[in-house]
Amino acid sequence: MRIAIVNDLKLAIEVLRRAVAMIPGATIAWIAEDGKQAVEKCAQDRPDIILMDMLMPVMNGVEATRRIMAKTPCPILVVTATVEGNSSKVFEALGAGALDAVETPGLGPGGTVERAESLVRKVQAIRMISGGGGPSAAPAFVPVSTETQLPTPPLLAIGASTGGPMALAKILKALPKPVKWPVVIVQHVDIQFAEGLASWLSGETGHSIRIVVPGESVMPGRIALAATGDHLVLDSGGRLVYTAHPKEEVFRPSVDVFFESLCGPLVARGVAVVLTGMGRDGASGMTKLKRAGWHTIAQDRESSVVWGMPGACVEAGAAMEVLHADAIGGAIVQAMSKKGAG
Repeated sequence: MRIAIVNDLKLAIEVLRRAVAMIPGATIAWIAEDGKQAVEKCAQDRPDIILMDMLMPVMNGVEATRRIMAKTPCPILVVTATVEGNSSKVFEALGAGALDAVETPGLGPGGTVERAESLVRKVQAIRMISGGGGPSAAPAFVPVSTETQLPTPPLLAIGASTGGPMALAKILKALPKPVKWPVVIVQHVDIQFAEGLASWLSGETGHSIRIVVPGESVMPGRIALAATGDHLVLDSGGRLVYTAHPKEEVFRPSVDVFFESLCGPLVARGVAVVLTGMGRDGASGMTKLKRAGWHTIAQDRESSVVWGMPGACVEAGAAMEVLHADAIGGAIVQAMSKKGAG
């Protein structure tokens, strides 16, 4: 695996060199000190993964990500010194096609690399996804509550990954204010960025988006975002909870695992949407939801940054509609109205 580093700070470059050395089979492809250099070097020599900084002279990481994904697309992992300080740019980069984001590791006593575990784990996950590895279907969901479930209202369930933040903003902006049904979002994003994503989406859409509180019930008018390194599920008591199982899933939280948890007999049939993203997460779960009577929508190839996840849904015959991101919001409103929820 050949990894490129894009950073204007010599210390950060050295830390990232040492972090890459911790990854079995990984080597440095090239190093760029600003976004413009990165675009040029990627055009000449496309690496397997780019570790992209955000704040750089000449061209920042957001614009570099946008240009690389337009001309010579390859997996990009945002590596930033501070989460809170760069949150808006991080989500712009994710919307432009970056796969994920992580904090830059640090140097400890004796030059040892500290806090590199998350970066190493994400690079290995990207390698598995890019190579087509990993589970293609979610293992069976095991309910984690034995309480009697009351019927839930019809809800909108959305799964997204690469390019998801921008697509989510566009779709949520098209929904009525206040939204008339429960909305639950599973976006592949590191736990460190989840609070920032909820805040950013709130500002972009005019809706109040908040993090799922374990044990809460789905309620009309509430838009909730999964926000841990575990999977989000609707348990047999009708509550949103987090679970570490299945542990073998590459994506955490997994869209497949969440969708599968919505197949229970007392869960009212709503609308399930899979947006842009690399890999196949969501296809298995959407297939089961369609069979259970849900209305299913996949984002089309034209408006997707990466058509992996929605493309897999289309390939599996799971999507009843395949729509441009601009049209999905209106289709959701129409479908929920037919479900008696609008």
